[in-house]
Amino acid sequence: MSLTDMQRIVSDARCQPLQPGDFADSPLSIALRQPTLLGLFLPFHHGGWSASSLPRTTDWSFDYNAALALQAEALGFDLLFGFSNWQPKGGTGPTRTEQGLDAFIAASALAAITHKIMLISTIHVLYGPWHPIHLARFGATLDHVAKGRWGINVVTGHRAYEHELFGWSQIEHDERYERADELLRTLERLWFEEEPFSYASSRGTWRFKDAYISPRPRFGRPVLVNATGSDAGISFAARHSDIVFIASPGGGDIDSALGSLPTHTARVKAAARQEGRSVRTLLNPTLIVRETDREANAYAQAIVDHADLVALSGRKNLRSDAHAWRGHKHDDLRFGVGGAIGGNVQLIGSPETVTSQLLQLKEAGVDGFQLSFYDFAPDLAFFGERVLPLMKQVGLRH
Repeated sequence: MSLTDMQRIVSDARCQPLQPGDFADSPLSIALRQPTLLGLFLPFHHGGWSASSLPRTTDWSFDYNAALALQAEALGFDLLFGFSNWQPKGGTGPTRTEQGLDAFIAASALAAITHKIMLISTIHVLYGPWHPIHLARFGATLDHVAKGRWGINVVTGHRAYEHELFGWSQIEHDERYERADELLRTLERLWFEEEPFSYASSRGTWRFKDAYISPRPRFGRPVLVNATGSDAGISFAARHSDIVFIASPGGGDIDSALGSLPTHTARVKAAARQEGRSVRTLLNPTLIVRETDREANAYAQAIVDHADLVALSGRKNLRSDAHAWRGHKHDDLRFGVGGAIGGNVQLIGSPETVTSQLLQLKEAGVDGFQLSFYDFAPDLAFFGERVLPLMKQVGLRH
């Protein structure tokens, strides 16, 4: 039976084509055999997730990120993401936000130098707007280059200035997901229809005639990811995504995360089950790990003491209608996405302490961790040497 025939059968049965997880030999299926997914959030922009001037090696250059990618792959990581940033000029020194790489292009370039790790390109799919034929063609090509290891982190854009950057007023929150839903449904058709077809978007933003995309993605379609905390976003994820980026609804400290995540992760997974699907949840913690809790907390405090107040103030003042981070303490320099330390949750302590925290988060319904660090290269090496073996001991990794 051909791949197209298989896709047709599944499409008729559940109104959607085969997905990467339906193939036992797909990179996604192989990764999901791990008890916990493990990814690295590459610092494609200066400073990565952290707004602090404490000296470090972290750099936005492609060479630096390529070395991190190879380091993560050697450690057995499953995923690589890059932060996508349209932020205007702001901050000082090492946290100047205008310096950085495009996440789509940079992640794509890594396909040529990596061999096993999945590469997820963060793309704001409504900016432009993207024409589905462009995105389907680019995606199919990258799937071919990466041998099925490429995917899209679908972002609709929650900051008003980004929409204004592209020449219009901010699109209302739920409407963004309606537009993204139509785009994703069209992309899936372009990736599996065996005959050319024509289509016009319901809002008249794009149309095409007799479209046919080749080569076809190797495992049905590329891996799909989205980050969300809203009803509309969770509904979108339930219909389309393989992996759902989540934030702790209660805040970025470990106690708040453990208190709020069980209900939240259960809600996300229940929404997918209602669509006849399953999803995995992925959390983005920043890890500050040293040999002892005391050393780790001292280092974390040093990062906060060197906070880039200009950058933090600028980020705080950007209008956003995102739901996922509403419980985070944006006035506390330690907390909040993109703060002095950064990350959706901050894990600070010895290798034993951080491993215990990861295990507790797993028990709270988190299926994987997309890690970020303050000083990426040495901190990733320390993680591989001291934390990863403990994760294997407690059953978080094979």
